[in-house]
Amino acid sequence: MDYSAYLVPLLLAFTALFGLGKRVDVYSALTRGAEEGLTILLRILPALVGLMTAVYMLRASGAMELLGGLLEPLLIRLGIPPETAALLFIRPVSGSGALAIGSELMAAHGPDSYVGRVAAVMLGSTETTFYTIAVYFGSAGVHKTRYAIPAALAADLAGFAAAAFAVRLLF
Repeated sequence: MDYSAYLVPLLLAFTALFGLGKRVDVYSALTRGAEEGLTILLRILPALVGLMTAVYMLRASGAMELLGGLLEPLLIRLGIPPETAALLFIRPVSGSGALAIGSELMAAHGPDSYVGRVAAVMLGSTETTFYTIAVYFGSAGVHKTRYAIPAALAADLAGFAAAAFAVRLLF
């Protein structure tokens, strides 16, 4: 018997019963939380639309391929396969776009190839930096990000280089 199918309904029932036990109006708390979520969505939606538009424009214009060609000597020096350059550019902005590029890389080179393994580790060891900053800083109303973006991008670059190094070392 698969008990995992009952986990979410039991968790919801437990939460509702616990709230009732504490004499909390569970329904009004739920609707108040939904209202707050919608106001946060309205605040961060313009930033998300801008990020997604930029990603699709970069991809459609061929600018990513051009940048990848320009950075190829540096990528080779860092041990990062040049084929993953598009992943380097898209991952900090869009998780779904990065997954699409990762799937394309694995279809072209194979999931067990060096490029496929590096792409898989890159997807797992880096963050959608600009998306995360837009969501969290936007929901908190932070407008001056100061060192957050450079620090996060440096961490992403370290994750990309570590991915190539780890795959080379382990496989």
